[in-house]
Amino acid sequence: MVEENVMDLVEKGLMLPLMEEFYTIQGEGYHKGTAAYFIRVGGCDVGCHWCDVKESWNAETHPPTSIDSIIANAEKYSDTIVITGGEPLTWDMGPLTEGLKAKDMTIHIETSGAYPLTGVWDWICLSPKKNKLPVDDIYEKAHELKVIVYNKHDFIFAEEQAAKVNDDCILYLQPEWSMRDKMMPQIVDYVMKHPKWKVSLQTHKYLNIP
Repeated sequence: MVEENVMDLVEKGLMLPLMEEFYTIQGEGYHKGTAAYFIRVGGCDVGCHWCDVKESWNAETHPPTSIDSIIANAEKYSDTIVITGGEPLTWDMGPLTEGLKAKDMTIHIETSGAYPLTGVWDWICLSPKKNKLPVDDIYEKAHELKVIVYNKHDFIFAEEQAAKVNDDCILYLQPEWSMRDKMMPQIVDYVMKHPKWKVSLQTHKYLNIP
């Protein structure tokens, strides 16, 4: 019975499978260099072979945690919150974001867009994946589009995705970490030829921080 009650709370978004939470510097995209509190939620079935947090995929390995506890921890550190995963939109983000907003926090999400958007967001970073494409309605709401470049075909995929986002969406190409030495010269060349794009780096990895 207790387990059933917990799963019911997870379904309602009142508990979430919390993988980790930490205060650090945003390393990627538009807000790189900004101090933020990260909430990493477990659970993802998108299955990118190069994912650097594969341990987030199985939600069952991460304890269901009360959003009240998550919010209380977050407000100790920062008023800028980044919710990531895993794929956070696997779960109902409404209750968590409403609770954070009640504390006057600025809330960002990093998502593949593979599931319908729930929650209230100040910034949406859409990072689409070929394995499981975004749902249609998130394209018009995305503030930044971040495409991970693993091989040459990803430039084609990036343009396909860029054609779907709103006109104000900021476009980024980011090398997959293990392929950065090979792909970075190609990304630089591509951005110089197509200046609507910007280069994103995983600067936190260069800084050796979470």
